Amino acid sequence: MGKTFLVVGASRGIGGAIAQHFHQQGHHIYAVSRTRAACGSWIQADISTAVGIQSVVQSIGSQPLDALLYMGGVWEANAFTDAFDFRASPDAETRFVLAVNVIAPIELTKALATNLARADNPRAIYVGALSGLEQSASPEVANTASKFGLRGAVQALRLSLSPEKIGFTVINPGNIATEEVIADIEAGRFRAQVPIPMEDIIATVEWILARSPSVDVSEVNLRQK
Repeated sequence: MGKTFLVVGASRGIGGAIAQHFHQQGHHIYAVSRTRAACGSWIQADISTAVGIQSVVQSIGSQPLDALLYMGGVWEANAFTDAFDFRASPDAETRFVLAVNVIAPIELTKALATNLARADNPRAIYVGALSGLEQSASPEVANTASKFGLRGAVQALRLSLSPEKIGFTVINPGNIATEEVIADIEAGRFRAQVPIPMEDIIATVEWILARSPSVDVSEVNLRQK
C-alpha cells in the first residue's frame, strides 16, 4: 500500500529526484516548490515566507503523513566558488538563506507534527551539509550557519515533539550529482571532483524510511571519496 510523503523542494535537484522516485513507486507525493513540480500533487509555495508556509499547511489539512522530506535548500550567490565574497553578500540574502534552511523546517515540522503522528512509523528527514558539522565550516557564512542551525533545530524538535514518536534525521552530504552541480564542475566553477551519485542519497532516504518504529537515525554523513 502506498504511503503519503510531503517533499519540500520538489521541482529540481535532490527534492525533484526524491519526489519522482517515490512517485514512480506508487506513493502519494505532495510536492512543494515555487516552480511547477514534475510529479505529485503540486503545492506552489515560497517557504521563505509565513504565507508560503501557511499555504502548505492549509493544503495538507488533516491528511496523515508518513514522512516529511525536507529536501530543499538555498545558498548565497557564487557559493562554493572562488567568486564568492562574504562582504559583498547583502543582508537580505543572509535572511533568505536562514528563512529557507532553518525557519521553514522548524515551522513546517511544528505545524505538521499532528499529521505525522497519525502514521504508524512517521519520519522527518532533512538535508543538511557537511559544512554544518563541527570544524567543517565553509566561507559561506549564511549557508554554514543555517546548516549548523538545522542540526540544532532537529535535535530540539526530537525532544519537543517526543510524544508524537516521530523519527528525526538530518542527512549531511558532500556535493550531490544534481544538474546544477554537474554543470558547475564542467564549467570550472567547482574544482574537479566526482560528486555523490543521486542514487546514493535516494537509497539513504529509503533506508531511513525502512527502519522500524523503535529506531531513530539521528544523522547520516555522506562524504565524497
